[in-house]
Amino acid sequence: MNLKYNRQSVYFVLIYQFALLLALYALCRLGFFLVNKSLFKHLGTGEIAYTFWGGIKFDVVALLYINSLYVILQALPFPFKYRSGYQRFTKWLFITTNSIGFLANFIDFAYYKFTLKRTTGSVFSQFSHEKNKLKLTVDFLLEYWHLLIILILFIAAFAKLSQIFAAPKKVRFNWKTYIAQTLALLLIAFLFVGGVRGGWRHSTRPITLSNAGDYVKSPADMSLVLNTPFSIMKTLKSPKLKKVEYFDEQTLTKLYNPIHQPSNDTASFKKLNVVFLIIESLGKEHIGALNKDQLNGTYKGYTPFIDSLVEQSFTSNVTYANGRKSIDALPSVISGIPSIREPFVLSPYSSNNTTSIAKILGDEGYYTAFFHGAPNGSMGFSAYTNLAGIRHYYGKNEYNNDADFDNIWGIWDEPFMQYMAKTINTFKQPFFSAFFSVSSHHPYKVPQKYQGKFPKGTLQIHEPLGYTDMAIRKFFDTAKKMPWYKNTLFVLCADHATMSYLPDYQNVPGFFSIPILFYYPGGNLKGKTNKIIQQIDIMPTVLNYMHYKKPYFAFGFDALDNKTTNFAVNNNDGNFNFYEGDYLLTNDGTKSIALFNLKKDRGTTQNLINEMPEVKAEMEQKLKAFIQQYNNRMINNQLTYKKE
Repeated sequence: MNLKYNRQSVYFVLIYQFALLLALYALCRLGFFLVNKSLFKHLGTGEIAYTFWGGIKFDVVALLYINSLYVILQALPFPFKYRSGYQRFTKWLFITTNSIGFLANFIDFAYYKFTLKRTTGSVFSQFSHEKNKLKLTVDFLLEYWHLLIILILFIAAFAKLSQIFAAPKKVRFNWKTYIAQTLALLLIAFLFVGGVRGGWRHSTRPITLSNAGDYVKSPADMSLVLNTPFSIMKTLKSPKLKKVEYFDEQTLTKLYNPIHQPSNDTASFKKLNVVFLIIESLGKEHIGALNKDQLNGTYKGYTPFIDSLVEQSFTSNVTYANGRKSIDALPSVISGIPSIREPFVLSPYSSNNTTSIAKILGDEGYYTAFFHGAPNGSMGFSAYTNLAGIRHYYGKNEYNNDADFDNIWGIWDEPFMQYMAKTINTFKQPFFSAFFSVSSHHPYKVPQKYQGKFPKGTLQIHEPLGYTDMAIRKFFDTAKKMPWYKNTLFVLCADHATMSYLPDYQNVPGFFSIPILFYYPGGNLKGKTNKIIQQIDIMPTVLNYMHYKKPYFAFGFDALDNKTTNFAVNNNDGNFNFYEGDYLLTNDGTKSIALFNLKKDRGTTQNLINEMPEVKAEMEQKLKAFIQQYNNRMINNQLTYKKE
């Protein structure tokens, strides 16, 4: 076809080419499915169609990244872009970069069956030390010669189809043209930002691998939603875990074993309802009942209702988050999987098979639900909860009343928690439900009608924490009148700690100190221990309290088991913080750099690393056991219990 009859506006050409690429990526996904059909035979036609629909979002992101330079060059508001040499360069830039993308997709047609996941950025380091890379490549091409031929024909067809329309050879520029094309460039930039993030909402995080969980029921099927260029680009800078072999299997299991076996007690599984309340930025510092020794006993805190709940709950004087971000919290609390170095859901291992308390209870006949007042999809929570086996999601969409929207993060906590209580009242018992609050978040506002009602305190967050505390009180006031209340085990914790005022919290352990309360109004689960409790301990503790009778996987410990000593771990700027007994050991992954006695030195001012070699050695041994279990199980996709 003669291009002189197909000269169009450069913007028309861009739209056509992008639409063509989306169609070709859909064909790549179809090819990927057909070649690996036996691995997806459990999916129905509707489920397959839904993965293809979801895949468009990931294709858009990959194509925007791949074609970012090309789009900029074509959208510059200057007349030189219409010169033949300039257009020839951009043409071959477009064909070359996108051909590499097609090549990546085609490689996974064949490679997927060996890895059962899309190729990630680790592929470059994975083969970096191979001395026979050329031979491996030749052997691969010979074995899959038919795919190579199809790829060549595919790229040839793409190159031809992409050039059906071309930009004009010359455009007359005047001041109106400059303004119009500058505005077009700004519009393209706006669309680009929204495209690569997956939306323009304030609460939207840039789309990543785990968001594919929105469109599948099992992590194993996420690869059908994703495309390979997206997977590679999103994991290029991800820190890769390395296999370690500090101990033989017998010694390792003795030191630390994340497989939980049922206890020998004769009590039957007690099917309590379970409700998790995860409160945004609720540091332990802010709760007066957990800080009675602060400010010479005069400190009152900012959460009077939670204070009253502390007296009716089981908790510890030493409670930690496993991360410092909201996105770290859900896998820790619900799946017993902490984030190490980077959030688990953003890591290359997010497509691993996992278990969760929701899956376990769901298999026992529980109704499972998650409540988050933010716009659906915010923080990637809907994707994670779907993969975690939570079958019903209640967000801003389901609430369906923007009059209660805070215009930034989501529905104000008070009305949304009332909505949650009334919705839970429609569930068939037993049920598992988790709630994640939104109001105690920057920019730290409260609804207009509550301004001046709560102490402003010494930090901006204190006033909204007072509001959220009131929302929690009203939730319990409503729940108490409902038939399921006394048969429900509540767990209240924070997603992470936040800014501090009290000096005792302005250090590493303080940065991770959060409340963790277990409250059962129908039983006698009360008291306070000095045993360390962390977020990943919540799942094992709840299941043990209910006398769950099957083995399962979780990195945490049972906080109610007095026969064992446990430890806690979190990671800060690549350093491991390892807590056991009265001590905190800081290790950079290679060597230990600090040891503190937190009972005697809450401010962490006296480094005992050279003074207590036996304590250091014992803690290092258990830290190594944790790292070996964590790294190797992540790499080998062994995050579930499998009967030997």
